[in-house]
Amino acid sequence: MKPKYQVIIEEIKSHILSGTYKVGEKIPSELALQESYDVSRQTVRKALLELSNEGFLRSERGSGTYVSSQYRSKTGAKSSNKTIGVITTYISDYIFPSIIRGIESRLNEENYSLLLASTNNDITQERKALEMMLSYGVDGLIVEPTRSNVYNPNIAYYLSFKEQDVPFTMINAYYEELEVPFFCLDDVQSSYLATRELIGKGHTQIGIIAKMDDLQGKFRMKGFIKALGEDKLRFQHEHVLSFDTDSKPDLSVNLEKYLTENRDELTALVCYNDEVGLEVVNACKKLGISIPDELSIVGQDNSYMAKNANIQLTTLTHPQEQLGRDAADWVIKSLQGKKDLPEKNYYQPVLVEGETVKVIEVE
Repeated sequence: MKPKYQVIIEEIKSHILSGTYKVGEKIPSELALQESYDVSRQTVRKALLELSNEGFLRSERGSGTYVSSQYRSKTGAKSSNKTIGVITTYISDYIFPSIIRGIESRLNEENYSLLLASTNNDITQERKALEMMLSYGVDGLIVEPTRSNVYNPNIAYYLSFKEQDVPFTMINAYYEELEVPFFCLDDVQSSYLATRELIGKGHTQIGIIAKMDDLQGKFRMKGFIKALGEDKLRFQHEHVLSFDTDSKPDLSVNLEKYLTENRDELTALVCYNDEVGLEVVNACKKLGISIPDELSIVGQDNSYMAKNANIQLTTLTHPQEQLGRDAADWVIKSLQGKKDLPEKNYYQPVLVEGETVKVIEVE
């Protein structure tokens, strides 16, 4: 358990960085903080002293304690080079190393530094990453949103970046509550093309594995429904297996149950991404379901996982490294004062044929 003074420090710092306590604003009195945190005056004073030493607060005798602007200049005096913060949901797996490589290659060309953080798709870790970026005083920011299809309590931090005129853009998804530039795959089109590929090969009983706490999952579901509707195929909720970040560890077990229950009906699956596609492959091996003879599958994102798997997964492309470069280029141009930069940047997917889709002959 953290010492009580540390809890006070972290919460006041969060209020400052998120803009709840603005520069020059008076914070609650020592007595009010004592009562709020149920601590001694000594504990409150220890916390306030440390925050003052870090440049977050300043005291005026006989008046009170105020939010100082010194923390920005103090933390900002890090180097003569500009620093771009990058926050992704994950760092070391799937398509993320390629995206980061693209960002880094563009920043290096302009001698910009990179400050990297990941959230593991966790809201609390995103808040800590945003606080770190604000405290450090980054010159620009590239963010992959955390759980982009649900309400995010960290919106105030993004508004703080806007208030400070720090340019930022989002990649892979965005928060619909904010007007923010973004660089994204056209996820509706990706899943639409995946479904069209299966329909074109004669499949009419098609299911989908969908991740629903990310905006990509919402849009990929939309593309799936759009393709079914065009061919007048019925959308059946029992053919949908949804999951989110919290339930992802149980996906393999849930997949086996889903595949067993739908074995006699489904002939094909559209998968949220390649990682899920390969989970389906593993589940089918356990259940003795032959791919593609009994079940055809299409992944999405053309990840290194799909390229290096034992079975060549049919999938859709994702810009990956190019997306990273373009996002970094946007931030650089914003810092250079360029105007009228594109706000919405979509990349069109292309089908990559593999060996996981079977043609069903029409009798």
